[in-house]
Order: sequence, then C-alpha cells, then structure tokens
Amino acid sequence: MYVLAGNGGKVAEAMNGVDVARYALRTVIGGTMIAHGMRHGRTLDGTAGWFRSVGFRRPRLQAAASAVVEIGAGAALVAGAATPLAASAVVGTMAVAARSVHLSNGFFVVDEGYEFVLNLGAASVALAALGPGRFSVDGALGWGRGLTGPQRAALAAGLGLGAAAAQLAVYWRHPEPQQA
Repeated sequence: MYVLAGNGGKVAEAMNGVDVARYALRTVIGGTMIAHGMRHGRTLDGTAGWFRSVGFRRPRLQAAASAVVEIGAGAALVAGAATPLAASAVVGTMAVAARSVHLSNGFFVVDEGYEFVLNLGAASVALAALGPGRFSVDGALGWGRGLTGPQRAALAAGLGLGAAAAQLAVYWRHPEPQQA
C-alpha cells in the first residue's frame, strides 16, 4: 500500500495492485451483468420467446427475473455491496445458462459453447474469495469480515449452484429436438 501526502497535510492511501484487481473484477463482471440484464429488460417479449425456445416453462417470468437478477447483481458488484451474495447470483445465472443452452455446444463461445459463462462464473467466485476491497460498500460498512476468502468463495459457488439447480428443476425441461 502506498501513502500519498501533500494534499493539504492530509494523508491519503492510494490503491495497490490487489485493490485495482478487485475493482477491475467488480466493474467488468458487474457491468457485463448490468448490460445483459438491461438487454433482457428492453426486449422482454423477445427474451421470453427465447426462454420458451430453450425449454423454460413460465418464460415471461424467467425473462423478467433474469433482467432483475442480472441488473441487481451487477449493480451490487460494481458498488461492492453484499459481494458474496451478488457473486452467487452471477454464478447461478451462468450455471442456468450453461446447462440450458451452452454445455451441449462444446467449449468455444463462437459455437454457442460454455466458454463465456464459465469465465464469468469463475471470475465471480474469485471475486468473492478476494472480497470487494477497501473502496466498496462492504469495505465501508465492514461487511463480510467474519468470513475467510475460501468461505466467501464456497458461499458464492454453493448458493449460486444450488439456486441454479432449483430453478432448472422447477422451470426447465430439455426441449424436444426440432423436426427437419
């Protein structure tokens, strides 16, 4: 950590490399989720139709819920608020996407594979393990100090995967193959 002086006699701490990494992860993951959620929200009917086409029951509910969860989790990550819980929402969203759409297409995103969702999910678990850093709502309020990095990572991964499994069990069925 570096200390800066010369600002009227006050001492201010500069961001170190770990702070920069935490902030970068928060803003990139959070911003991506906000953008994704905004797109879902602006095209709710189209999103509902897409959810129907990939096997979801109650597609309008799924479309609205995805928009709300993605925007909410993204905003919380950018702010560094309730970081392990926000990260778990990203993990859950990405796990649902992986299972319902991407796994059967292989790894690479250019073939609609799971590359992108795996990276967002893994980055979210890593962010939960690192914590949001000093320059965050959690840091300012002292939230999350009772958990270790591995505990925060386990919370994000476990809660996210559990929520995804529940959503898939209740709302998703593998769609019937299209007849040629």
